[in-house]
Amino acid sequence: MPNELLKIENLEIVYKTDMETVHAVNGIDLSIHEQETLGLVGETGAGKTSTALAILRLLPDRTAKATGRILFQGEDIAAMSDEALRELRGGKISMIFQDPMTSLNPVISVGHQIAEALALHNTQNKTKEEIEARVEEILELVGIPANRKNDYPHQFSGGMKQRVVIAIALSCNPQLLIADEPTTALDVTIQAQVLAMMNELKERLKTSLLMITHDMGIIAQTCEKVGVMYAGEIIEYGSVEDLFEGKQHHPYTIGLFQSIPDIEHKKERLEQIDGLMPDPTNLPKGCKFHPRCKQCMPICREEAPGVYVEGEHRIKCHLFGGTSR
Repeated sequence: MPNELLKIENLEIVYKTDMETVHAVNGIDLSIHEQETLGLVGETGAGKTSTALAILRLLPDRTAKATGRILFQGEDIAAMSDEALRELRGGKISMIFQDPMTSLNPVISVGHQIAEALALHNTQNKTKEEIEARVEEILELVGIPANRKNDYPHQFSGGMKQRVVIAIALSCNPQLLIADEPTTALDVTIQAQVLAMMNELKERLKTSLLMITHDMGIIAQTCEKVGVMYAGEIIEYGSVEDLFEGKQHHPYTIGLFQSIPDIEHKKERLEQIDGLMPDPTNLPKGCKFHPRCKQCMPICREEAPGVYVEGEHRIKCHLFGGTSR
């Protein structure tokens, strides 16, 4: 088995202000191995982006507090110095943010923005000419002509902007790439092109990938392992085969599947999960999903469920006995 690259142990993230306390992430455990793709899927507000920001220590200092351990290649990120963090961000771990429209500086050419990332992590003391050559190479790698390096973000379409953002993230050949809903702002056709390109580059550069999304189709296309998040918890975890072909699932995962159009069966309306994600300032007692669950039992309202384990497949639900196996 490949070496473990990233390990998250009992991560909890709380945002505190004068007005309220938000429990964004509530004790999750994850691991990513070398050249592996892990998907985090769930509704808006599940805690996916907070988890990604915690990995790079980008949470706001004044309001956010993260506890637990995040280990990268065995080293605790929380204990890293500022200098080590600068080497980590963009060098060993890169992040593609949600909206390409706001991820790029509008008054700096795209080539200069890629060159800036290369210059900050210039461990091989490359000359200015060598950095410029690398800029052209990475642009060609993501399907943008090298002669457009002097163009500005407003001269590119949404899909091309996202390719530039991916180029910046991959410019230093990171060991781990975090993609935070990288196709949300794109139409379906461009979305497919960007995903295919990311898969190809991941294989070519031998990079591990953490894919954050709310789209089960993207999970099926890109991931090997999947964690389903709800109210700051991993409520189901396993391989893509466990999730898409397994017989036992958390009721929330079933709800996510039922909201996907099926080309083989005609329906007048897609089924939906009733209700909304719980208020993170006032999470329900017991199972966090019980107010929306059609299979809710009295124990669900009182006690947090244990974890049912079948091989690598883990489900946090009272329906399966509520204890680890």
